[in-house]
Amino acid sequence: MPESEYMSDQQMVFFRAKLEALRESILSNAGETTEHLREDTTIVPDPADRATIEEEHALELRTRDRERKLLKKIMQSIARIDSGDYGYCDETGEPIGLGRLIARPTATLSLEAQQRREMKQKMFGD
Repeated sequence: MPESEYMSDQQMVFFRAKLEALRESILSNAGETTEHLREDTTIVPDPADRATIEEEHALELRTRDRERKLLKKIMQSIARIDSGDYGYCDETGEPIGLGRLIARPTATLSLEAQQRREMKQKMFGD
């Protein structure tokens, strides 16, 4: 694909819609979690049942924490679309690639840059 066709207006609209749909899904899940935790405050006399409920709550809260972090990345990606930087690697300035962005719309590094970063982390434990 010629560089002039990379990140066309049509592609930017597509990725913005994809990111906004993902954002709405996460926000909806967060609301459901709040309601679920609020509703599920009944006192359970059996310690095993209580432990199961507490473990379910902990798992749900960990999931929401991951989604909170993803939401931050989504908002940053939308801001990058607005600034015209979306789709380009933070480290090299090269195109990230449509395939990678479709698979991971919040990607900020090209596949090669991400692999280098992961290799460095393995070597130096960062």
